[in-house]
Amino acid sequence: MPRYLIRLPDPTHARGNEPSLSFTANGAGAFAEELQAALATPALFERWRALQPEPDEVDPALGATDPSATVSGAQQDLHVDLVADTRIPGEILKQRLRLLAGRHWELRDVRF
Repeated sequence: MPRYLIRLPDPTHARGNEPSLSFTANGAGAFAEELQAALATPALFERWRALQPEPDEVDPALGATDPSATVSGAQQDLHVDLVADTRIPGEILKQRLRLLAGRHWELRDVRF
């Protein structure tokens, strides 16, 4: 299972453009919980899809979930490091991170 190493360089700015889809977390554990929910359940995808001009035309493959996904988080000085173990394709993981954190995240490494 791929392991994604993600950094939130400034967690206070790790918010997406749409507040209803964005991280609300404060603290490494809370960020990890919210990302895990975004990977393991369809809730974030369904909220995003409902905001699209033609929700019924959204590719259902974008709603992929991985119920066995796990995410852990650790506070490191001023940034937060997240480790996500998931079978979700990388492009979908990136889309979910953009919804949650906007541009305020970095993919540091991927390990297989």
